[in-house]
Amino acid sequence: MSTCQALLQAREEVAVGTMAFHFQRPAGFAFKAGQAIDLILPAAEVAGGQSQRHAFSLVSAPFEDELVITTRMRDSVFKRALRMLPIGALVEIEGPFGSLILHSDRARPAIFIAGGIGITPFVSVLRQATHDRLPQEMVLLYSNRRPEDAAFLPELQNLERHNAKFHLVPTMTAMGKSAMPWQGETRHIAEDLLRKTMNGLQKPVFYVAGPPGLVAAMCDVLNRVGVNDDDIRSEEFYGY
Repeated sequence: MSTCQALLQAREEVAVGTMAFHFQRPAGFAFKAGQAIDLILPAAEVAGGQSQRHAFSLVSAPFEDELVITTRMRDSVFKRALRMLPIGALVEIEGPFGSLILHSDRARPAIFIAGGIGITPFVSVLRQATHDRLPQEMVLLYSNRRPEDAAFLPELQNLERHNAKFHLVPTMTAMGKSAMPWQGETRHIAEDLLRKTMNGLQKPVFYVAGPPGLVAAMCDVLNRVGVNDDDIRSEEFYGY
């Protein structure tokens, strides 16, 4: 892995309590959709004067000319420093790394399962697949508590409209706490919803990303519906 500098160009809120940070893409920086980086903040920007690093999946796709990360804004030393980072500040980026990338056998469908901020690597994969017009069938099961919490939901709905090979299945599991309307699924991702999603798809490969508890639960459910571990790829998101 290489280390390079990147300039912060913009920040935006993409869901309640969730922000995206846009960095200038360093010259020659190459990565695959679904991969991650370590973001290293300079010591001068961090309380206590010590540099801090955190791993983030890239939301941006390889065809785009910027690097974008997205995170829940927890009350931690790193997140406070990241929130206060001035536009134009330089950070260090190390990477890319990670193997949560789309398999190359286009005849085998991909089923993505994301909980909350675990959506980030799949946004990159789906942007790139749509850009490249891949003939691969792709389904995304995307679980959040409320629509307000669902980062990139409007973009994913738009990708579904423009990509006939992509099907989106969002589910909101705490609509009693939402101020927004919702007409879609409200079930937790369990055996019944997985069986419905898998129906008609031949030998899919499964990708799971989100908090450790969700990843472990989803892998267990997948095993119960007959999915072999060799067909499951997962990534746990700590401290997001």
